[in-house]
Amino acid sequence: MKLLFDILFWPIKLVFGLAVLILRITGKLIGAFIGLVIVAVGILLSATLIGAIIGIPLILLGGILILQAIF
Repeated sequence: MKLLFDILFWPIKLVFGLAVLILRITGKLIGAFIGLVIVAVGILLSATLIGAIIGIPLILLGGILILQAIF
């Protein structure tokens, strides 16, 4: 059961790990700015149907970066 849980939540752990890595490298203020830029790019990409496939995960990644920078 634990193996199935780990497999299902692996992408979520990967995104949070990437956000933490970016914040460690850049610092909190620059990390929040990068998060805002990623959210803006994600919103622009989501304007098209094909871009939404990439845009929505970018919006989520940018939001996670901003939340990690705040807390």
